[in-house]
Amino acid sequence: MDATSFSYSSSSSSSPSSFNITTLHPDIIQSHILNRLDAPTLASASSTTLHLRRLCTDHHLWRNICAATWPSLNQPRVAALIATFPAAHRSVFSDSFPSIHHSPSLHPNPTRPPPELVSAVDLYYKGKPVFSRVITTETHKGWFLSSPLWVDLLDPNEVVPTPLIFAKCEEESSRLAHLEENLGLSWIVIDPTGKRAANLSSRRPVAARRHWLTGDLEVLFAVTMESVQCVIRVTCFGKAGGAMHVREVGLMMEDTEGRHVIGRDSFVILQDAMENGERRKPDPEEAKARFEKFCRLKRDIRERKVRRDNAMDMVAMLVSFTVFVSLFWFMVFGF
Repeated sequence: MDATSFSYSSSSSSSPSSFNITTLHPDIIQSHILNRLDAPTLASASSTTLHLRRLCTDHHLWRNICAATWPSLNQPRVAALIATFPAAHRSVFSDSFPSIHHSPSLHPNPTRPPPELVSAVDLYYKGKPVFSRVITTETHKGWFLSSPLWVDLLDPNEVVPTPLIFAKCEEESSRLAHLEENLGLSWIVIDPTGKRAANLSSRRPVAARRHWLTGDLEVLFAVTMESVQCVIRVTCFGKAGGAMHVREVGLMMEDTEGRHVIGRDSFVILQDAMENGERRKPDPEEAKARFEKFCRLKRDIRERKVRRDNAMDMVAMLVSFTVFVSLFWFMVFGF
């Protein structure tokens, strides 16, 4: 019996009879079964039989799943853009739901960036979306190509309220742990020309800390790609007993030396990751471990650079001292 058949015993007969799911009307299967499945289960069901595959690839199913997962994709301009993808919302989901793993090439082929990149961003609290926005980054202008990549989601004076209320007697460690546990973020970057997308967020925070200067809370999301990593910084503020507000959400890319990657290079890396990156099941713990490993690597490189600079300074001082002593000796005893 195949995977789409079900057997039962009749009360009036001892011989088993079989019922095949293909005898059900497709509308019944879609409205009462398939639309209740989540995306991974729906994808698994589509691989069982050709009949289910045809039903599971229905555009409306994947559009509803994407809309429920990422409300930002409901924006009319993004919806129109997704419609141009080979499999529409199913293509975007297969690109953006998994976690991207990629090792950038040491000598990538430079390509001309598209006129723009579209970012669809969703902020979650306890798994429920609290804020969504779509922004467009013009990639053909000089400031993008030659400046460090930095994409601001909010306007300078904009503040986003959240349902989180700071307890009056809550300890600092508990507050940070609560943010790491309950705050979530998705940042999907869409290439309108290449018809590809990628999620540059770890979904769950990789770190939460208080800024040493401003005192604001910073929640970090990151996707590490060996020699570079994309970091999304969510800056929050609020008083004890009051609501937490978000004042800044920014995306940047940095290398292992802590330097910000410029727009031209970052696009080449992103395009390579979209086209050739491996997609895996999202794993928040793995993302956090990769972020911590990258931070340790940055710290080690920075410390080696400091030691090397100190050694060079010491050599320069010794050479200068030697030259000074030699000149002094020559001036005093050379005549």
